[in-house]
Amino acid sequence: MRLKGKTALVTAAGQGIGQAAVLALAAEGATVWATDVNAKLLASYEGVANVKALPLDVLDKAAIGKVIDSMPAIDVLFNCAGVVHNGSALESTDADLDFAFNLNVRAQVWAIQAALPRMLKSGGGSIINMASVCSSIKGLPNRFVYGTTKAAVIGMTKCVAADFVAQGIRCNAIAPGTVDTPSLHDRINANADPEAARKAFVARQPMGRLAQAHEIVPIVVYLASDESVFATGQVFSIDGGMTI
Repeated sequence: MRLKGKTALVTAAGQGIGQAAVLALAAEGATVWATDVNAKLLASYEGVANVKALPLDVLDKAAIGKVIDSMPAIDVLFNCAGVVHNGSALESTDADLDFAFNLNVRAQVWAIQAALPRMLKSGGGSIINMASVCSSIKGLPNRFVYGTTKAAVIGMTKCVAADFVAQGIRCNAIAPGTVDTPSLHDRINANADPEAARKAFVARQPMGRLAQAHEIVPIVVYLASDESVFATGQVFSIDGGMTI
């Protein structure tokens, strides 16, 4: 029970990596507040020990603050919510940029701003941000908006880490490769040829397969735990060899 006594908040917890993270954190003894904009997706947590599920729209700054203020404590924040846009710089619109920056970056900033005062008051905490290998780490075709916003997440992560490194706050990011999630399925099925689209996603993974959500979350548990007490300002790539 590496996380016994800790309380965590996870956004986008209804499915995919967020859901896998909630279950993994709870299995290690944490009390986990699992949030998602889609309340129906949270029904799967009914009866799950150590998990409190509640709806949250992370595009609502006041709602984020209200949830965090209502928690008995917050030791771990996992900013998992995000969105992927397709297209190059020439195909991206201002609306795409606005929405992606709001969800991929600003929502994380708001959660951090709400959580930090309580973490500082209690003597420390661990903030884990969802970045991506598609960011300042690696450029991928047709991911201009996504890669730009995820690069911003990495910069934000390092700045928060630098500002609070002497006050018990650790801030790190994870950078997955392509993960087999419902969100990916939706994007694949939106293509004229879904089978070809899936093959293309697999082809860019050197291991020859997509990651599973449960293969990503052990690093989340590690960063949430005291085992990572000396790690801050880092980006942990879990990408199946994309950045070798």
